[in-house]
Amino acid sequence: MDKLQELKELLQTLPGAVIAYSGGVDSTFLAVIAHQVLGERALAVTAVSPTYPEQQLEEARVLVAKYGLPHQVIHTNEFEDVHFVDNSSDRCYYCKSSLFQQLCRISAEKGWGVVLDGANVDDLSDHRPGHRAAGEMGIRSPLQEVGLTKQEIRDFSKGMALPTWNKPAYACLASRIPYGNKITPEALQRIDQAESFLSSLGLVQFRVRDHHPIARIEVAASELDRAWQMREKISAKLHELGFAYVALDMDGFRSGSMNEILTK
Repeated sequence: MDKLQELKELLQTLPGAVIAYSGGVDSTFLAVIAHQVLGERALAVTAVSPTYPEQQLEEARVLVAKYGLPHQVIHTNEFEDVHFVDNSSDRCYYCKSSLFQQLCRISAEKGWGVVLDGANVDDLSDHRPGHRAAGEMGIRSPLQEVGLTKQEIRDFSKGMALPTWNKPAYACLASRIPYGNKITPEALQRIDQAESFLSSLGLVQFRVRDHHPIARIEVAASELDRAWQMREKISAKLHELGFAYVALDMDGFRSGSMNEILTK
């Protein structure tokens, strides 16, 4: 049995499910498959907060409209939690705990008692405290349960003609700030504006890591030359946003690079 069929059979055993839906590669794939299997008993829920750009919500809304997915938007306010603001290495645990509490409440009101997230097998290899929160609260990760990797999810998504199949990996804006540096609305806005600018230049896979007053830009290896050629334009914009120094990381883009210091 292939993994896609195994996923469908797993979902068929559920009375219904609330799906943590960001509009990214994994959650879109899961939400579409869940809708195929469960119909109206699969509810995609998107959280809105200062940690995600407004563009992400708009992209999510476009996708749910395209595929006719039941959808709900909720609001979270991480700045009410000192654990988030203080930005320890377990920051994600507290954010996810707050989010999952809301999702569990919605699912209980529906009479399902099931919440799903889009974590895949590759996520197990990185420092992700949010997984601990998911385990403690009984959140299921069906993509992990059937052994799907990120590349397999992209391949299946491409075969299904999902527009997210080649969407760049994304993470909340808070992940751009080094652990121990307090998170502020101003920092998140600065990062959002900087990354929106890089996107407008045609760069695809990148991060602006905010070591304020330094901006450390990670760009995919295949795009490093292009980024360097646009260095004057990029530097001018990031200076305008308040960064005193602008650096291009020679190691290029890598997901979760802020966790590298934890292993060292």
